[in-house]
Amino acid sequence: MSAAKVKAVQQMENPMRKVSIQKVVLSAGAKDKELEKARKLLELISQAKPQLIASSKRIPDFKVNPGIEVGTRVTIRDKAAIDLLRRLLGAVENKIKQKQVTDNHFSFGIEEYIEIPGMEYQRDIGIRGLNVTVVFVRAGQRVKLKKIKSGHFPKRQMVKKEEIINFMKEGFKTTFI
Repeated sequence: MSAAKVKAVQQMENPMRKVSIQKVVLSAGAKDKELEKARKLLELISQAKPQLIASSKRIPDFKVNPGIEVGTRVTIRDKAAIDLLRRLLGAVENKIKQKQVTDNHFSFGIEEYIEIPGMEYQRDIGIRGLNVTVVFVRAGQRVKLKKIKSGHFPKRQMVKKEEIINFMKEGFKTTFI
């Protein structure tokens, strides 16, 4: 092989190593009347129907028993997830702490939903916050998740913390403190 061909092969990027956003998960915890407000908030922000989360164990200090609904969440995927993430990053001034980033995902909280650009105060919701989790993936992860003939997903295919930071800096102009 000539030197030009070797250089061209080295410059080509492996498509299986490409990092992408799999989903954005919005969640909020609450009980009773506050749970309904949290559900309305997530529906208002995401334009999708949130699901309720039930407790699986007993926590006496918080008066929680198994089966009691204690939170709500909604999952957004594809282009809608990227558009929503851009809006939500505006609420935290496009700054994320490095300790909020781990392998395959990062999370951050929004203390008051009125900090999100374009959102106005809703009297029936009041002042509430929410949690945002962004999950990253590489091609081939379906091999590990499928039920029939599931395969091995090597550790090198996981999205590392440094790769997430670089992806967010390049694509979303996010600063990490």
